[in-house]
Amino acid sequence: MHVRDLIGESVAGMLARPVRSALTTLGTVLGITTLVVTLGVAATAGNQIVGRFDELVATAITVEVPEQEFEPLVEWTAIDRLTRLRGVESAAAVAESDDGSNLSVRSNDIVDPSRVTTQSLTVLAASTGLPDAARGRMLQGRFYDIGHVQRGDRVAVIGDQAARALGVTRLDRSPAIFIGGHAYTVIGIMGDLRRERNLSTAVIVPPTAGRQFGLRDVTRVLVNTTLGAAGLIAGQAPAALSPGNADMLHVVAPPSPTRARDQAQDDVNALFLILGLVSLVVGAVGIANVTLVTVMERVPEIGLRRALGAARRHIAAQFLLESTLIGLIGGVVGAALGVVTVVAVAAAKEWTPLLDVRLAVAAPVAGAVVGLLAGLYPALRGARMEPVDALR
Repeated sequence: MHVRDLIGESVAGMLARPVRSALTTLGTVLGITTLVVTLGVAATAGNQIVGRFDELVATAITVEVPEQEFEPLVEWTAIDRLTRLRGVESAAAVAESDDGSNLSVRSNDIVDPSRVTTQSLTVLAASTGLPDAARGRMLQGRFYDIGHVQRGDRVAVIGDQAARALGVTRLDRSPAIFIGGHAYTVIGIMGDLRRERNLSTAVIVPPTAGRQFGLRDVTRVLVNTTLGAAGLIAGQAPAALSPGNADMLHVVAPPSPTRARDQAQDDVNALFLILGLVSLVVGAVGIANVTLVTVMERVPEIGLRRALGAARRHIAAQFLLESTLIGLIGGVVGAALGVVTVVAVAAAKEWTPLLDVRLAVAAPVAGAVVGLLAGLYPALRGARMEPVDALR
């Protein structure tokens, strides 16, 4: 049989049942569209994940300060030198101690046996730039300023979870909390922390007001840098904080984001690839099912053609070509719909669409291959029929 005749017979067989062929093609369209959309959206979302990873993780530095028996390695005023470095966006010094962990904190000075008014919370001291360094915000009130620090005012800022535990919901009446028998006025509630989330359950006091809890020396320094400046600041921060003992400070800098972000993007792509392949398999099953039904319905035609001299390969080639054409058409339409959907989703989310051109080009080929494989068994079954059995 000539190739042109084979193509004509296959196209005629498809057009003889246009509704069925359209519905069969729809399965491939949905499978290819899902595959293109999932991979395209995964790549686009992965790009956003990488950007947020760089923004939130690759710019955070922590300087750990070991305790000294006599003179502290880092003074509280050293933060001013650190923030003058080019590339530092915010920084704050923090003092923590064993004496300040799990302190008894209550919101009133009355012992009520019927209520649990005492909570075990961590008390720490921090410099005035803590909200920015912890990437949080003040939900109510404000953070203490340099005036509170210099005067040694007994004021406190509490995390949002600590506020709920203590029952502090309003600050307009200057509520007080009692830490180890000492009263502190709550002037702010801090929350929405994207760094140092443990601060949501802590009580923060000025350095001059926390010395009775052992919060005298700086134990950590939180630094936020501009994107790309973390490595440089990690090398300069110890000298800025403690010029004479820089080698004694330990800097915890973010690792290179390349490997981590690539791994995250690969995981996202693998997940969506599996979903897309499952949809494609569903489309292939639909093609195989319809092609098999078509073979069974066209048994008389097969028998007549075999009786007139058609070989087994001719019968098999016709049905294989029909299923391949269905898959190819579904692949072309599905690829087009997938690309349009990815662009629409990216525009709705105000993202930058990211789609591999090779995927859009390979999608029709994948549809044709799926159609070919799906039609293999029905085509072979039709080719095995003997003319006498088919005509009977």
